[in-house]
Formats: sequence, C-alpha cells, structure tokens
Amino acid sequence: MPTVEELYRNYGILADATEQVGQHKDAYQVILDGVKGGTKEKRLAAQFIPKFFKHFPELADSAINAQLDLCEDEDVSIRRQAIKELPQFATGENLPRVADILTQLLQTDDSAEFNLVNNALLSIFKMDAKGTLGGLFSQILQGEDIVRERAIKFLSTKLKTLPDEVLTKEVEELILTESKKVLEDVTGEEFVLFMKILSGLKSLQTVSGRQQLVELVAEQADLEQTFSPSDPDCVDRLLQCTRQAVPLFSKNVHSTRFVTYFCEQVLPNLSTLTTPVEGLDIQLEVLKLLAEMSSFCGDMEKLETNLRKLFDKLLEYMPLPPEEAENGENASNEEPKLQFSYVECLLYSFHQLGRKLPDFLTAKLNAEKLKDFKIRLQYFARGLQVYIRQLRLALQGKTGEALKTEENKIKVVALKITNNINVLIKDLFHIPPSYKSTVTLSWKPVQKVEIGQKRANEDTSSGSPPKKSPGGPKRDARQIYNPPSGKYSSNLGNFNYEQRGAFRGSRGGRGWGTRGNRSRGRLY
Repeated sequence: MPTVEELYRNYGILADATEQVGQHKDAYQVILDGVKGGTKEKRLAAQFIPKFFKHFPELADSAINAQLDLCEDEDVSIRRQAIKELPQFATGENLPRVADILTQLLQTDDSAEFNLVNNALLSIFKMDAKGTLGGLFSQILQGEDIVRERAIKFLSTKLKTLPDEVLTKEVEELILTESKKVLEDVTGEEFVLFMKILSGLKSLQTVSGRQQLVELVAEQADLEQTFSPSDPDCVDRLLQCTRQAVPLFSKNVHSTRFVTYFCEQVLPNLSTLTTPVEGLDIQLEVLKLLAEMSSFCGDMEKLETNLRKLFDKLLEYMPLPPEEAENGENASNEEPKLQFSYVECLLYSFHQLGRKLPDFLTAKLNAEKLKDFKIRLQYFARGLQVYIRQLRLALQGKTGEALKTEENKIKVVALKITNNINVLIKDLFHIPPSYKSTVTLSWKPVQKVEIGQKRANEDTSSGSPPKKSPGGPKRDARQIYNPPSGKYSSNLGNFNYEQRGAFRGSRGGRGWGTRGNRSRGRLY
C-alpha cells in the first residue's frame, strides 16, 4: 500500500500531465490503493480520487468503490471528507448510482454527516433531477425502513427549496408517477408526507391537478369498500385520508364521493365508531370533516336518500322538549342535553346539502314529521338564546389579553358555535325554509372583510368557506365548555380536534399495506 509520500508523488504526476492525464493510469491506481493505508493515506485518497475520476472511465467502478470504502470508515473525519466529495462522481450513467448511495447514507446518526449527505443530494439534484429521483425512489421502494423513512422526509422537505429550472414539468411528472408506485403500500404517516410532496408540485396546482390528488386520496381511502366502524385502523384510515382531501376541495373540485360515503356508510354507524387515539371524540371529528366537505359537494346521485340520513342523524341530537306536569314543571326532572358542537356540524351539513333540494322539508317529509322537527328546532333555539346571553355577559367588556385566557378562549368559541346554530335555525324557520344564510364554522378562521365590502353581522360571519392552505386545516386543541347549570344545562361538546400524523404501527401488518421489513446490507 502506498505511503503519504507516494500518494503526493503520483498526485503530482497527474496534476502536471494536464491534457495527457488519462495516459497515467498506473499513477491513478496508486491513489486508489491509498484507501488501504492508514488515517493520513485515507484522507489524501478521499481528496485525490474524485479530483481525477473523470479522466479514467475504465476505472470508474474501482474509483467509486474505493470512495465508498472511505464513506464507511471508522474515522468520522474520513467519512465526512469522502461523503463531501461524492457529487464529483455523479457524471453520466454514474449519477443514479451515486444518488442511490447517498440515499442509503441518509441512515447515518451523525448530524454533520447527515447534513453533508443532504447537501450532496441537493447538489446532484441540480445536475440531473431525474437521475437523482431514480436513486431516491429505488431506495424508497426497496431499501431498509430507516432509509425509506429518511428518503421520503428528504423529498418532503427539500423539493420545495429547488428552483423552477430544476423542477421542470417532466421532473414533476416523474415524481407523480413514482409516488403512485409507493402509495400502493404506505403507512399513514408516509401517506401524509407524500400528499405534502405532491400538493406542493407546481403542475398539480391547477384544477385538473387537484382533481388528480383527490382521486389519489379516494383510492387510498378505499371508498369502494364497505366501511367497518369497529375496526380502528379502518376508521383511522378514512379520517386520515379525508383530512388530506379537505384542503383540495373547491367550487371546481368537488367532495361528492367523500360526502356520499360519509352519509351512506359512516353516519349510520356514528355511535359505534372506534379509534386508537385516546381522548379523541371520534364522532365529533367525523361530523366536523363532513361539515367542511359539504360546502363543496357537487351533484349527488342519491341526494334525497342521503339528505334523509343526515336529517335523521340531526334529529338524534335535537331533543323534544320534556313533558310538563299539571303544575307546569318538568315531569321527569331531567332536561335533555343540548350537544351544540354536534348540532353545529350536522345542521351546517344539512343546510349545505338542503340547498340542492330546497323542498325536502316541505315536499319530501309528511306534515307530522315537519311539525315534529319545528318543535325540536324551537326548543333548541330557546336553549341557545339562554347560552348566547350568558356567554355575551361573561365576555362583555373583555378585550386584548383578557380574551386570551383559556377560559375566555373557550367561551369565544362557544359563542361562535351558538351564533352559527342560531343563524341556521332562523333560516329553517322561514316559510318555505330558506338556505341563503352563510356562516363560518366555529373552528375555521374568519375571513377578513375587504375595505369597501359590506361587513357581515356577527351572527352570519363571512360568506363562503375560507380558502384552505395546501398543508391542511389547522386544528387547535380545545377544552370542553361546561355552561352554567340551569334549565338548559348541557355540554357544548369536546373541542379536542387532534390531527394525527400516522396510523398505529408501521408497514408490515398494521396501518396501511403489508410491506415487510426488508433488511438489506450494503447495496452500493
């Protein structure tokens, strides 16, 4: 094995040869043999091998393998030097291989090395995006779990930093094609990351692009299959997919398939839903998602049938007034609980879909059923007025910091909920029922009113649903609001709206897909 002096001498031969450097194959071989030496020899080899690599195509495999030996050296400084120089080997047909190697090196636990690998990958991405993607997706599809996980995270965090001249339309099409292959078998967390990757692509910002993404999500959600409410993974899968779909819906990209599935499969099983998330009000979670989607529902085949299912579920949460005894007092001594959070969601969804069949209450229900519904609405409205007065009184005169206390934040949300329900009930009391009012759901940010635009009153809030960001709706964890006890004492519902990033378990049995743990050794 060569000494430090021999390495310098042969380096000098190559450096002085200028245009004839390719004729000194023996000198380059000496430098390659430097990887078998001690620490000093290896450090020199790590710098010299890439410098003259391009001049010796017949020794390309030997040179790359020599550099890889240095990337796995016990000495961290040698490893770092070797990794730093890897992009110099990314020429022509060698680039996908170097990308594959760098992707595998993402599994390092050394933070400095990890950053070097990231920088090297970004460097070759700018040389040849398609070739680099080939290496990355090769490891995502076939590599060890830790490599797969970090390669996906690399794409989800770094793609958005690349300039438009790198992320061309062709490159984005390749990302979509390869992502579809991966999505055939993913965990919940991986699915969320891939949706983040795909929704950030410029070519998918169009209406047709968003529609493609919705179809991808629908496929993952398995909307053709019968819903299994007792299977926590099935429930979690549907919710995870729906959360990814919600930001994609608009007046041009409809939520019809999802809304139909929720009405037909989920609402009838609402009370039997199970979830692996401790403390999550799964029923409220489902109803909130349905409410958000209902604004963008297009033409529905079985509209009347599904509207009836929604109506029947709404009735479950809108009790009849208690019977009064002869002395005028409550005969049962128990007041029905008014679950405002649930009712806001159901009433809003009914109001949105009811616009598509405005004569549902008058022509599709018999007179007795309509009368029963109006009695329930009236009773609920009386309870609402009590709470709205109490909440306004509690918040009266409070501004700035005073409104930021947890207790007052909850009361502000509670006031939004009760105001929303009040507006919607007033609409339904019209003869015939009206569906013209617009409200902003209590957990959604209120839209700013443009200068010169007519300000919406506090009951109706702003008009159409707020524009959603690509990253998905933000959901703040909220506590339960317990109104003061009294004739209409009730629970406003659990405001906890946790957004989870993954399903239980990992690939290979639980969550999505059954991808085994494919442990691999060095595959450079």
